[in-house]
Amino acid sequence: MSYEFSPAGYTALLGAMRDLGYEARNFEDADPAQRHLILRHDVDFSLEAAASMAELECRLGHASTYFVLLRTEFYNVFSNAGLAALRKIADFGHSIGLHFDGSLYPSTSDVVDAAVDREAKLLGVALGRVVTLMSFHRPAADRIGEGERIGGLLNAYGPRFVREMGYCSDSRGAWHRGLPTEHAAVREGRALQLLTHPFWWQSPAQPPEERLRRFVEERRDFVDQELERQCIVHKAGG
Repeated sequence: MSYEFSPAGYTALLGAMRDLGYEARNFEDADPAQRHLILRHDVDFSLEAAASMAELECRLGHASTYFVLLRTEFYNVFSNAGLAALRKIADFGHSIGLHFDGSLYPSTSDVVDAAVDREAKLLGVALGRVVTLMSFHRPAADRIGEGERIGGLLNAYGPRFVREMGYCSDSRGAWHRGLPTEHAAVREGRALQLLTHPFWWQSPAQPPEERLRRFVEERRDFVDQELERQCIVHKAGG
């Protein structure tokens, strides 16, 4: 069975995992040898999409972890809209961690550790709480399975979460390595870390190329309207 990339499809996927005996757990409590399901979300493009998924999961009775970027051109966690989205995610009962773009720094361990620590503290200012979890954004192959902790934060790509238990991702808006329900860890009764990106799971269901095109159009409209609000010289739609 396939699951369309939409809120309904995500609901069906979680239902299928439940029917397979899986129980949602957080990173700290998941046991690799049990049918535990870590629900992880990397927020690459849209905090608003993440907040919508957070509300859906709350209605379904699931708690998950959302990893947000501090350094990105697509959103600002310190803006009014960004802070509002983060508050929604937290109020729905979810955890928030740091999504760290290692490509912005030299790759030496001491530099990365210091940068993760610094970004986590800044994100903590926005959240009003200590950040204890991190995930790499588009990690290099040698980052996967490396180190239980990075910069003092629990690493979602640590060996416990990608080697001892299964790992499945919807990278680029598709299950390139097979459906989560058919993962080897599921067949063996082991835990699974399920990584999804909220951006792909919005309504209506769309192929990745169309969703990205729609995002560009919406972003253009937003900038147009914001320019009119901030500068009387500009007239939106002109």
